[in-house]
Amino acid sequence: MNPFRIFLFGVAFLGLAGGIAAPQLGLAGFQHLIWGVAAGLVLAALLSEIVTSLLRGEVGLDLVAGLSISAALAFGETLAAGVVALMYAGGQLLEDFAANRARADMRALLARVPKTALRYQDGHLEEVAIDAIRPGDRLLIRQGDIVPVDGRISSGKALLDLAALTGESVPSRALEGAAVQSGARSLDTAFDMEALKPASASTYAGIVRLVEAAQAAKAPMVRLADRYALAFLLVTLALAGGTWALTGDHMRMLAVLVSATPCPLILAVPVAIVSGMGKAARRGVLMKGGPVLETMARASTLVIDKTGTLTRGRAALSAIRPTGQLPEDEVLRLAASLEQASAHVTAASIVEAAHDRGLRLSFPQKVRETAGEGLAGEVEGQNVVVGGHDFVARQIGLTLDRPAHPPGMALAAVAVSGRLAGHLLLADAVRQETPAALASLRAAGISRIVLASGDAQAVVDRVGGDLGLDVLRGGLTPPEKVAIVLEERRNGITLMVGDGVNDAPALAAADVGISMGATGSAAATESADAVLLVDDLTRLAEGLSAARRARAIAVQSVFVGLGLSFAAMLAAAFGYINVVQGALLQEAIDVAVILNALRALR
Repeated sequence: MNPFRIFLFGVAFLGLAGGIAAPQLGLAGFQHLIWGVAAGLVLAALLSEIVTSLLRGEVGLDLVAGLSISAALAFGETLAAGVVALMYAGGQLLEDFAANRARADMRALLARVPKTALRYQDGHLEEVAIDAIRPGDRLLIRQGDIVPVDGRISSGKALLDLAALTGESVPSRALEGAAVQSGARSLDTAFDMEALKPASASTYAGIVRLVEAAQAAKAPMVRLADRYALAFLLVTLALAGGTWALTGDHMRMLAVLVSATPCPLILAVPVAIVSGMGKAARRGVLMKGGPVLETMARASTLVIDKTGTLTRGRAALSAIRPTGQLPEDEVLRLAASLEQASAHVTAASIVEAAHDRGLRLSFPQKVRETAGEGLAGEVEGQNVVVGGHDFVARQIGLTLDRPAHPPGMALAAVAVSGRLAGHLLLADAVRQETPAALASLRAAGISRIVLASGDAQAVVDRVGGDLGLDVLRGGLTPPEKVAIVLEERRNGITLMVGDGVNDAPALAAADVGISMGATGSAAATESADAVLLVDDLTRLAEGLSAARRARAIAVQSVFVGLGLSFAAMLAAAFGYINVVQGALLQEAIDVAVILNALRALR
């Protein structure tokens, strides 16, 4: 908390307490002086803040508190001035607490940024600034260290805490060769990693830029609250002045002034918005500012890319079609054994499928790879060929009929000992969590979901047909994706989710563009308004729910808080509340409104 505000509260508290205790200490003659001096010191600090706000072009609602203390001192009501001064100083501390609590998650992300790393250099370790790290550098990551840049484990294995990146509380294990994101914390023994990106282009640097943008941005609802604040000030002054003019009772006027609390406008709204952003960040959804959260909260349409968003973004084994005597698993086992020698992405998918089935793979020998076509070699003494249909046919010297297969699927032929053994069908499979994620998005308020993809329409129909989407559009160029987004925007607030370079223009055209940040391209991430740190649309549904709840709480805080404040002012105008009671009631409303706004964190 701000040390000066703590000091100011101390002055107000000791002044009020000292004045009350003065008669018991034989200092009754100094009672009003003690209250007046303490209130005057608080007023001086308050006037300084008012002037600073006015110089920034902002109408400070602290004017109400300033008028209250000034009027009380002018009429000789030093006790009332002391009470209002204490309530004001207490309100400032309460404001600090609420703001700090709301921004805690954002600050926690910034606090994790590492400054240095241990790099291997000429056979020894040296500590260098992370800005000096270049792709290809070999780094040592010790237990407890934050991974400084995006990289790949080159030696050893890792147990990583990804909570700051994804919100996942369960640590993730990574073996040699696995990719590691910057911002993860090492929980186990030390390991070596190869840097793949400089610090400025790594995942965590992007997160830091997002957080800094979020802290600097001012939500439309907050700007609206600023405009309403001026109206609130004018109504307060009119009601206080009218009360004095009609009754001639300056104490009633003071009671109206001290009962007025602008807290629902100047604090509850930003606290609720920032709290909602913090909650979304804990679930792996980073927004570039309050305006993004407010817009997301009102969204009704989602335009979504297919590859890497609804699907995994890489081919996976879909089916095995044996054509000879060998069973399915044996065809896959022999093909995967040979594919171990290839670094091709399709080879990795075939090997992964064999491991998933628990098949024992053998070591291949005499492997010959033809780039982009396939492999030939020996497995357990048998000649095995895996690759494109024409490649396999040439290798075994036979004419093979190409089997029919669904659109969007890749076909890998497998030959064993000079005979066609079968075909492996691979496709970019729908993510396991996609159906549940789409249902969650519907539950979170999205009424229309449009699939917009550059893939062929037949592929889009196959993937999206079973997902219950409202519109399926395939074969789109980037400009055509932009046109679809703009068309949907005419009917309501529209979100766009994508992960590729070709999605960047559409992301920028949407009301809120959302990038799949863990695997998304840099262009998509930079043009997006929000980033999913986890490649899971379920997290988007959680972020959307957090946004809607935060906005609803902000609106609730404004209407309920201002309603209570106006009720208190009217009660004071009719003489039902005196100055001290008004000040206490005002503070109670402040506490209630702020606590309500902080519910957005839950």
